[in-house]
Amino acid sequence: MRSTTMMFPFSLFTTIKISDRIESLRDAESKLLDFAKTRFVHSDHSHSFELFDTPIPPPSVLKHTDDTEKKNKKRKCQVFDDVEHYSLHGVKVVNKQLADLEQQTNTQQQRKSPPAPLVLLHGYANGSLYFYRNLHGLSKFFGHVYALDMLGWGLSSRPAFHLNNTKDDTNNYYNNSVKSAEQFFVESLESWRAHHNLPKMTLAGHSMGGYLSVAYAEQYPQHVEKLILLSPVGVPIKVDSEDEQRVNSLPFYVRAMIHTVRAMFNRGITPGYFLRSLPNSKSRAMVHGYITNRLPAITCEEEQQVLGEYLYQNSMLPGSGEDCLCEILTAGAFAKVPLLHRIPEIKSSGGNGEGLEVHFIYGENDWMDWRGGMDVQRLCHQKTQDTKATNNQLSSSSHSPPKVFVHGVRNAGHLLMLENYQEFNAAMAVASGREGDLPPGMPRSVEFICDEGALRLLPIRVVVVPTKFHSEAAVERLS
Repeated sequence: MRSTTMMFPFSLFTTIKISDRIESLRDAESKLLDFAKTRFVHSDHSHSFELFDTPIPPPSVLKHTDDTEKKNKKRKCQVFDDVEHYSLHGVKVVNKQLADLEQQTNTQQQRKSPPAPLVLLHGYANGSLYFYRNLHGLSKFFGHVYALDMLGWGLSSRPAFHLNNTKDDTNNYYNNSVKSAEQFFVESLESWRAHHNLPKMTLAGHSMGGYLSVAYAEQYPQHVEKLILLSPVGVPIKVDSEDEQRVNSLPFYVRAMIHTVRAMFNRGITPGYFLRSLPNSKSRAMVHGYITNRLPAITCEEEQQVLGEYLYQNSMLPGSGEDCLCEILTAGAFAKVPLLHRIPEIKSSGGNGEGLEVHFIYGENDWMDWRGGMDVQRLCHQKTQDTKATNNQLSSSSHSPPKVFVHGVRNAGHLLMLENYQEFNAAMAVASGREGDLPPGMPRSVEFICDEGALRLLPIRVVVVPTKFHSEAAVERLS
């Protein structure tokens, strides 16, 4: 491991060794994992937790930084010694009962087989242990749960984000730069999947992880059993007048913060870059203040401190994956190539003619616009109807559009997996087809539909939800 010190732009303050930062991050990760094992355990099913590092080849879009690197086939990592292979770090949780069931081919019990292993991708500037409140609860419904540090974040390798632009038929630099940034993550995830020999995954991504999950499913639909998008970024198309109206409706201090962040964004300054330019005490205080203000649901001071330290050390390591921000998004968190019209084109994962199931899950107080999920649902529904009207039935040469469901988690915002972990876990169970395994009394999430026709097709009852969700038909499945 390198013992070099961290030198940041504009920083004239005390530097800290990268190796010390990594050890601090590992320590915070270990404590969050202990919380997962001891504080958020709600059943007695047999399970195991394991941290792992998986070797992967460098993504093809990465540039060689110098001739020596190219000649010696060694890649620079910024935080670890130069290596032939990069690695993806993560945590694996195994429910031994369900895992054994996956291996059984002849059983007398007529029980529904478990869903494909769950693979969780974190959001921007987060890491795998942001799911520490969910790991054990989700393992009740999945034989295997994997939460990954995506390439360039957490304790995974951190190559400098210097990419070769891919080429497409349009030869459009704008689209090519987006494609290259997506490939950095898509190729590394596919290498990880192949290493672990997972034919199918239940792929779930939060925020930026949701966006990148869609990019993966576009290229490898055969390996995605279900796609679960947790408050994903980049769904709607930006409408300047609506964006301006939304910002102007916010309190003054929020508007000021948004304008400041957008100005920094337009200059290529990422949140991590900004933090690393501050004195250590100031950057640490900002991160811990963020945890306190954004996550009032976490009332334990020790838990706040550990989660804050995890986020802080993650952000203070040299930037890598964080540099995708300006390549993929515009100021205001709108995608340069929005997902709205990409998701309906994702091919089916199986040969039964059914479209891929795509589930959106939003928080009640989410700053991501949940109506983006509803718009995708409408487009997919309309595309299915148009195809049937044209061909009278879906032909073998055409693929069925995805089947889209939209869920809401009450008393939660954008970090819904932390703010209301029980209802979040319930929404994940419903999305994976394991609603029948939910224990009596466990809070159920709300499901939304786009029109009355769909309402008649679902075994549901309408419920009144006194929240911002009320403008659409809100429903809960009957158990």
